[in-house]
Amino acid sequence: MSPHSTTMSEAAPRASNGSVSAFHRFVDETNGVSAADNVSVVSDAVPELVNGSSSGLGRSAADNGNGSRSDLDETTTEPQQSTDGFNGVGGLKSPYLKPTDADSVHDLVCIGFGPASLAIAVALHDAMDSGKLANPPKVLFLEKQPQFAWHAGMLLPGAKMQISFIKDLASLRDPRSHFTFLNYLYQNGRLVEFTNLGTFLPARVEYEDYLRWCARHFDDVVLYQSEVVSVSPVQQSGPHRLFNVASRNAKTGVTTTFQTRNVILAVGGQPSIPQIIPAKSPRVIHSSQYAQLVPKILSDASRSYRVAVVGAGQSAAEIFSNVQNFYPNSKTWMIMRSEFLKPSDDSPFVNSIFNPEFIDTVYPLSSAHRASLLADARATNYGVVRLELIEHLYEKMYHQRRTLGTDEKKWPHRIMAGRRIVTVGEKDDQLSVKVALCTSDEETQDDPLLGEEVLDVDLIICATGYQRTAHLEMLKDTWSLLPEVASEKSGPPATTRDHWFVDTETADTTSTRVLEVGRDYGVRFSPGTVALGSGVWLQGCCEATHGLSDTLLSVLGTRSGEIVESIFGNTAEPKWW
Repeated sequence: MSPHSTTMSEAAPRASNGSVSAFHRFVDETNGVSAADNVSVVSDAVPELVNGSSSGLGRSAADNGNGSRSDLDETTTEPQQSTDGFNGVGGLKSPYLKPTDADSVHDLVCIGFGPASLAIAVALHDAMDSGKLANPPKVLFLEKQPQFAWHAGMLLPGAKMQISFIKDLASLRDPRSHFTFLNYLYQNGRLVEFTNLGTFLPARVEYEDYLRWCARHFDDVVLYQSEVVSVSPVQQSGPHRLFNVASRNAKTGVTTTFQTRNVILAVGGQPSIPQIIPAKSPRVIHSSQYAQLVPKILSDASRSYRVAVVGAGQSAAEIFSNVQNFYPNSKTWMIMRSEFLKPSDDSPFVNSIFNPEFIDTVYPLSSAHRASLLADARATNYGVVRLELIEHLYEKMYHQRRTLGTDEKKWPHRIMAGRRIVTVGEKDDQLSVKVALCTSDEETQDDPLLGEEVLDVDLIICATGYQRTAHLEMLKDTWSLLPEVASEKSGPPATTRDHWFVDTETADTTSTRVLEVGRDYGVRFSPGTVALGSGVWLQGCCEATHGLSDTLLSVLGTRSGEIVESIFGNTAEPKWW
């Protein structure tokens, strides 16, 4: 988990009664989501963006085009009670995005309903509220989780955001939007009190609550527990205008197919666990599961559990510290290839790479130039830790050295830097982890810490990042619409960082095609294969072309507006530049 996408954990209070009830209570309190009431079906008019005023909720009847004032009026000093509860009272719902019959042709189906797709819903709402979008589009969001959740496994007590709340779902695009973080505070009666905190960095759990507050506005157009299994073009003569999106219900196993003109894939990252570690073992988890599973696996806070944390980034450091606080008798190891815990660089000039306009600098560059630039900027986001947490951990290591001596084997908590995992074996109800120096496979006789060492552990927690390739398999049925590449460029799938090679087969031939995205995040299909007004867009897997902000929260507000404009804008040509 990167400093920009996530948090820094402050020292959490220790359990004093031999239980993890505080941990359980915290997790329970952050998982509740209330549902919105159902509303009527939208009209059949196909929407498009039109010229209109650029205003948010709380504007005049002329701006809204509905003959009445908006429920939220900029001139009022208190939230007004509305019959549908849109102001934060009762069941929230957007008056614009409404449910569509499953048999209807949708204008847009979004796969995944995390922050990226939620930002799309917000941008659509704001476009209609401002008059830029003439008619409500028929939209549907498909999410495999049972409710909206954002990094639920890393909602640690004391954790704070590491980006300003101004980079919320709307402020950078339209600070007058109903969906700004400040309006969330206002609607919930905490605006003045939050101001008294004197910070731009809210608690992580509060920001997650803000996201859930936004998400509840769109419950009518979200199908939870719906896992998309495929996206395929509807066969027809001429350019393809429709796509079939097949979704499996997690409860019933029933598969439903929805037809849509446009598709957005925002499926997030898939947890990555090193191959040498047995991922299917009940004693191996990914950091994304930490808050949900650890209280179940390590159920007695008074026991002397042995926990190995693998990784050198923010998530690894947070978990390493958090385990020690919740399990004061535990023994912990932080195993990492890096020789040092490195601080994240969030200085103002470097941080400008997360500015929305920086995408226009990165995208036109050559592949080699982009790769070099992104490599230079990795210290902002990958394998780095907030300085405050580094200092906290160093102080803990120092006091162990002071009280227990220099033999680190006698310490209950160790940072094993410059180490790699050689093998992981399972015996009885524990795991045996053999580690060694990254530079040598041989045991050094003079000092065991320089060579191999075997650790018996009750749990391995892998804070080892995410893979972002799920879109390739999900779009497999559309590969035949992609442009072919010359034979000398042929190769296995995903051979480069900024585009993906895929092989398609017919009865007679095999061809290699390339999946690339334009500046507007749209997939570049072969000319003439997909009609104007239809297409596929990708979110969260375009870092190599659009910069480090692609997987983060920083540009969600502006990017969602760009994608909505690209899909519903009245343009003569697709924006593939």
